[in-house]
Amino acid sequence: MKTKRREFIKTSATAIAGASVMTPNVIFGKDDRKVRMAFIGLGGRGRWHMKLCLQREDVEVKAICDIDPKAIAASEKMLKTAGYKNVPAYTDGEEAYLKLLEQGDIDGVIIATPWVWHTKMACAAMRAGIYAGVEVSAANTLEECWDLVNTFEETGTPCMILENVNYRRDVMAVLNMVRQGLFGELIHMECGYQHNLQKVKFNPGVEFGPGAHGEARWRTRHSILRNGDVYPTHGLGPVSSMLDINFGNRLLYLTSTASKARGLHDYIVKTAGKDHPNAKIKFKLGDVITTVIKTANDETITVQHDTNLPRPYSLGFRVQGTEGLWMDVNKSIYLDGKSPDHSWEPAAPYLEKYDHPLWKRYARQAEGGGHGGMDFFVDHAFVESIKRKVNTPLDAYDAAAWSSIAPLSEMSIAHGSEPVDIPDFTRGMWMKRKPKFALTDEY
Repeated sequence: MKTKRREFIKTSATAIAGASVMTPNVIFGKDDRKVRMAFIGLGGRGRWHMKLCLQREDVEVKAICDIDPKAIAASEKMLKTAGYKNVPAYTDGEEAYLKLLEQGDIDGVIIATPWVWHTKMACAAMRAGIYAGVEVSAANTLEECWDLVNTFEETGTPCMILENVNYRRDVMAVLNMVRQGLFGELIHMECGYQHNLQKVKFNPGVEFGPGAHGEARWRTRHSILRNGDVYPTHGLGPVSSMLDINFGNRLLYLTSTASKARGLHDYIVKTAGKDHPNAKIKFKLGDVITTVIKTANDETITVQHDTNLPRPYSLGFRVQGTEGLWMDVNKSIYLDGKSPDHSWEPAAPYLEKYDHPLWKRYARQAEGGGHGGMDFFVDHAFVESIKRKVNTPLDAYDAAAWSSIAPLSEMSIAHGSEPVDIPDFTRGMWMKRKPKFALTDEY
């Protein structure tokens, strides 16, 4: 049965990978069986995904996996409260997830582990015939990006990058406006991840690594060892959907530049003093990484990574075309011939008027769904794709293309900000593939 199911998924997913939007319930028949879900990585993010799935009547939790006993205990408490008994928990070492994938009664798995595990776990799930929902970024190296694509093409089992910002309400309204032509022909986009994570990378105090709390156990190491945009997808994912990247357009090449690194050192000194051992650490990651991308259709995209300095949170979106632009920093819009001459307008009335059909349909269910509701939508899309036995709306090609900016930006910076080509992970299919993200009010 498992082999037949894997072959069915492979046939379905391969067909849809290059196809236009279809009506999957008509093609495959509606499947009312509950989606059997597992979770690998049950820190704060993983448990949040599980919480949202526990609220759904169409999901059944079949297994959990984490090497942290506290995470397992907290997860088992959630499951007990939800009425579950004896859900298998895999905890025995870093390879325990492989035993979970062999359990045999799992349709999909959500992976919310430290970054270095994302690709190998997603690929192992695909090889087991299990839909892989992988947190961002999906890959850290070019080899890992190709692993995601190659494994998807070899197995036909879908892999969804769980990029929740693609579902942010204002972003989806702007996507709706883009598709209706309000900005004219798109010319330039700006985005990024600009968020002070000093207290995340050091917790408690100025501690990180084993014995620290949360992401400080692993995330801070990336600032010591790497110099590039290590977290590009929150910004790049949404603008890629607006630019039809991998669907008639693609990312062509980039240049990246890094500023000096001072933010984390200054935080240590201010918090614990200049004599603290961690004050001697030399951080490799520039405080502000600026990447400029050229697309096949001649648009430009500026992506910034800025997490080590004091600042308010912002993804810095700018969507600009021949007829005007929207910016999220000042929550404003300008449309030629509609806005007052040389003057911004508040974006809110436009965002309300062009509210995406998905949000109109599911706004009530998304209340309390995390990050303003967008977490509900990304999990909803993953679950619905499994139910319908179709490829996911954000797929392995998206995961590879968006995640590749991390290693490629490192290469560019290491070679004096020289241009670096971005691989065509679709192997030419981008010229024929039709857009599929958020074109209906279903998922």
